[in-house]
Amino acid sequence: MARVALYLLLISHLIIRVAFHLPSIIPDLILFNLIGFLAAFVAWKSPRLNDSLARLSITFAIFIWSLGSTFSTWNSFYEVQISEQIIDLTYISFYPLALLGILRALAVTKKIAALELLDTAIIALGTSSVIAGLLLRPATMRFEGTNYEVFLSILYPVGDLILVAATLSVIVLQHRSLRGLLLFSGISIFAVTDLFFLLQSATTGYEFAALTDDGWLFGLALIATSLWHHGGEAEIKERHLNTWATTISLALSSSILAYGAMRANYFPIFVLVLAFLTISLAFIRMALALRDARQVSDDREHARTDELTGLPNRRRFIAELELLRRKNGTLLLLDLDGFKTINDNYGHEVGDQLLKQITTRFNRVLPSEVLIARLGGDEFGVIVYGHRNIGTDVALALRATCTYPFTLSVGDVQVGVSIGSVTTEGPTTTKENLLKRADAAMYEAKRSGTGFVQAPII
Repeated sequence: MARVALYLLLISHLIIRVAFHLPSIIPDLILFNLIGFLAAFVAWKSPRLNDSLARLSITFAIFIWSLGSTFSTWNSFYEVQISEQIIDLTYISFYPLALLGILRALAVTKKIAALELLDTAIIALGTSSVIAGLLLRPATMRFEGTNYEVFLSILYPVGDLILVAATLSVIVLQHRSLRGLLLFSGISIFAVTDLFFLLQSATTGYEFAALTDDGWLFGLALIATSLWHHGGEAEIKERHLNTWATTISLALSSSILAYGAMRANYFPIFVLVLAFLTISLAFIRMALALRDARQVSDDREHARTDELTGLPNRRRFIAELELLRRKNGTLLLLDLDGFKTINDNYGHEVGDQLLKQITTRFNRVLPSEVLIARLGGDEFGVIVYGHRNIGTDVALALRATCTYPFTLSVGDVQVGVSIGSVTTEGPTTTKENLLKRADAAMYEAKRSGTGFVQAPII
C-alpha cells in the first residue's frame, strides 16, 4: 500500500504543478516533502533486502535529503529561517549514506569482498574524475560567489557523478537485476535533476517549485522501490574484467594528475583530489591482491603438506606417482616396525615426537631430488627417479637411519622400518598398480623380517 500511495501522491503532485504554476504551501511544502518521507518509509519496509545496514543507509539517506528539502522550502514561505549550513549538511549527508547503501544492496553475497569493493570504488572515482575534469572546469568559470558557495556548487555534481558511476560499475562488474536497473534509473534521474538545477542556478536562475523538481522525488521513489525486488543470484564475473576496468580508471586518473601538474590551476582541486584518491585506492588494492595471492599459495601448499612432519602428504604423493609411471624410477613404501606399541603405551604425544625425529633422519640421507611423503599414520612413501640401483641405495640408507635408538621424553626407544620397492621402466602401468605392488612387497618385507623386498621390474 505504501508503494502505491507513493506513486499516487507523486502523480497528484505533478498534476497540481501543471494546473497551478504559483508556489503554495500545501503542494510545495507539505505534499512535496511528504512524498520524500514516504519514499524513506517504503525503503525501510522493503521485505526483499536482508542486509539491514543497506536498508538503514538508503532509508536514512532519503530521509535526511527530505529533511533538507523541508527546511529549504520552509525558508521559501516563512520569515523564520533555518540555517543554510544545516540545510547544506543534510543534502551533503545524502551522498555517503546512499553510496554505502547502494554498494551493499547490489552485492551478490552478504559480505562484499574487499577487492570487489575496492574495484567498484576505483572505477567510480576514476570515472568521476574524468567526467568532472571535462565538465566542472567550464562550470567553475560560470559560478560566482564565496569560496563556500563555489565549493558546494562543485561538491553536489561530483557526488552525483560518484553515485551514478558506482552504481553502474557494480551492475556491470557483478550482475544485472531488476533491483540494479531500478537503482541505476533512480540515481540517474536524481543526478540529472540535480545537475539541471545547478545549471539553472549558474545561468538563467533557478525558479522555485518548477515542474522539473519532481525528478528528485521520482528518483528517490525508484531507489526505494528497487529494494522490494530481488538483487539477482548471478555469480560475480571474471576477475580479469574488474582488473581491466580498474587499470583503465587508474591510467585516466594518472593522466589527469600529470596534465594538472604540467598546467597548474587548469583543473579544479576537486578533480585532482578524485584522481589522487583513485590512485591511492589502486595501490591499496594491489597490496590486498598480493596478500590474497600469497594466502592462496599458502593454502594450496598446506593442502598438500602433512601438518605434523612438514612432508608432502598423500595427495601430493599420488600426483607425483602419475609422473613416475611414465618414467624410469622406483617407488618405495615404508612402514615403521614397533611404532604402534610405542604409540599405544606412551600416547600420541610421544608417537608424534617419534615421527618428527624419524622424518628428520630420513631427510638427512635423501638427495634433494627425491620425494618423500607421509601417507598416513606410520607409513611413508618415497619416489626416486633413475635406475633401480639408485632406488635400492636410497632404501638401504633409509633403513640405516633406524638402526640406533631415538631419544624421546620417555627415554630411548627402538623402531625399525620395512620397505617395499617397485621399479618402473617407461609408461607400462597405472599408479594404482604401482601402489598395489609396492604395498605387497612392503608387507612381505615385514612378514619375512628381511626389512626390504623388491618387486619385479614393471
